Amino acid sequence: MSLFDIIKTVIPLFFIVALMYGVLIFVKKYGIKINGNKTGSVHINVISSQMIMPKKFISVVKVEDKLLVLGVSEQSITLLKELNQPQDSPNQSITNNERSNFLDSLKKNLGLK
Repeated sequence: MSLFDIIKTVIPLFFIVALMYGVLIFVKKYGIKINGNKTGSVHINVISSQMIMPKKFISVVKVEDKLLVLGVSEQSITLLKELNQPQDSPNQSITNNERSNFLDSLKKNLGLK
């Protein structure tokens, strides 16, 4: 195998890698639209999370304009309850005082004492 054969093999490899890198930059910059929404444009915010057992959590997550109570384990994520947002302030963020009372709020919304 001569040096010319090695160069003939390496040049297309570099060209393909550069082309793939260019496509990656293009997709990151302009995104891909699925169902009319740009991927990654869904606003997800983890409000609070509480560990109930090792590797098992209950989390309150805000997705777009919905509050969801999720049970999160190592193997799955389960929707426990969908909470209603207050009518008067749908875009108001949750304060630190409300975050500290996560367990109390969870019990109240699930109907527990």
